[in-house]
Amino acid sequence: MESRDIILRPVITEETTSKMDDKTYTFDVDLRATKTQVKKAVEDIFDVKVVRVNIMNVRGKLKRQGRYAGYTKKRRKAIVTLTPDSKEIELFNEE
Repeated sequence: MESRDIILRPVITEETTSKMDDKTYTFDVDLRATKTQVKKAVEDIFDVKVVRVNIMNVRGKLKRQGRYAGYTKKRRKAIVTLTPDSKEIELFNEE
């Protein structure tokens, strides 16, 4: 798998944006990705040094539309912590 195939998208919520001050970033990753693959992919794409990677599987939620019920897509979430001396990841283009 290539680096861009492992990291799918950043997770932007109120909680994750407050953790960006501590150099902790959250990404949706491929369902088959391991911690080592996520670490290498983040270091390749963003040119930073990673200290720790925590991964969790998020189950799909039950959704109903009238009498029809189904589940949303399951996903895998990675929380990546950078070293204190590495640069920050620019997720927003501030122009």
